[in-house]
Amino acid sequence: MTESIQPIDILLVEDNPGDIALTQEALQESKIYNRLHVVCDGEQAMAFLRGQNGFQNAPRPDLILLDLNLPRRNGREILQEIKQDRSLKAIPVVVLTTSNAEKDIVSSYELHANCYVSKPVDLDKFFQAIRSIEQFWFTIVKLPPAHYSGSAVG
Repeated sequence: MTESIQPIDILLVEDNPGDIALTQEALQESKIYNRLHVVCDGEQAMAFLRGQNGFQNAPRPDLILLDLNLPRRNGREILQEIKQDRSLKAIPVVVLTTSNAEKDIVSSYELHANCYVSKPVDLDKFFQAIRSIEQFWFTIVKLPPAHYSGSAVG
């Protein structure tokens, strides 16, 4: 009996077409079987995560790559909403943004981001950063099962 390999579902919340294309390219070259889903603003991100407004068949992502500077609702608002939602808070959120500002780093961790990565400007370093994120979260870290949606503690 052969076990079918399930792809890793990654949600990229990013409004910059260039960064979207680079992330797609970096993940296509990955050794980890993945499906990248892209939304371009905070409203779409929450609709995707809640299966609303055209995203009824969207899978629960195994990882969220979240930019901070988004139209309609910024990344901080989305991060806060995700981490306050019992059914979403276990999904790892990697803040992936151009900002190196200490206030952005601190506020992201205060809102319970799982990690913060500044997007490298250099193309090779950008690819390396994306591959490192994927490698870390899907080969080293032990994640809760995809169906997990609440507290396992009494």
